[in-house]
Amino acid sequence: MDNEIKNEVTEVTEETAVTEVTTAETTEAATQKTAKPDKKKSTLKEILDFCLPIIIALVVAVGLKTFVFANAEVPTGSMLNTIQEKDRIIASRLEYNFHDPERYDIIIFRAPDEVAKGDNKTYYVKRIIGLPGETVEVKDGDVFVTDADGKTEQLRDDFVTVEEPVGDYGPYVVPEESYFVMGDNRNHSADSRMWVTTNYVHRDLIVGKVKFRYYPNFEILEEKN
Repeated sequence: MDNEIKNEVTEVTEETAVTEVTTAETTEAATQKTAKPDKKKSTLKEILDFCLPIIIALVVAVGLKTFVFANAEVPTGSMLNTIQEKDRIIASRLEYNFHDPERYDIIIFRAPDEVAKGDNKTYYVKRIIGLPGETVEVKDGDVFVTDADGKTEQLRDDFVTVEEPVGDYGPYVVPEESYFVMGDNRNHSADSRMWVTTNYVHRDLIVGKVKFRYYPNFEILEEKN
């Protein structure tokens, strides 16, 4: 009788052990199945965490370039010695949202002759000389401006340092909402004196006011106005 009881206990214990092992295996298999999706989800999160800052930075950079700043490389020496060939400069697109362009401002703009050819991507860099309603005339290299009241003044040329300007041009009567511009390297600048389509830059063609040079060295150019 005792032997039968012992055998029953032994058999029950073995069955319980088998059941426990089977249950453990089932639980482990279920855990592994559950872990696979979690691993995929974790990998996707890591990719998003890595890419998101880059995407945000790109969006911000494009937004700044499109709406706030204009970046340009100067290919010629028309603005010597203020701006050198191959200098890279930054202009503010927002500057003239708050006030009108002023005399001696250095601006980036789309040149009328280029726009007439369908080219809206080529930027020019020059200095504003004549304002709306003024008459501009160049006599023997010197620039004279007459305002609407008939008062004439000779403009400063301390930024013209490459060589002494020569030539007679004008007179040019600047239309409303337009500006007469010249390069600081007066004898070697394709500017308002030379254009065929019109001699003036309409305000809509102005991209921004030049603020500083960042290559090959940093210099604030706004102070040279």
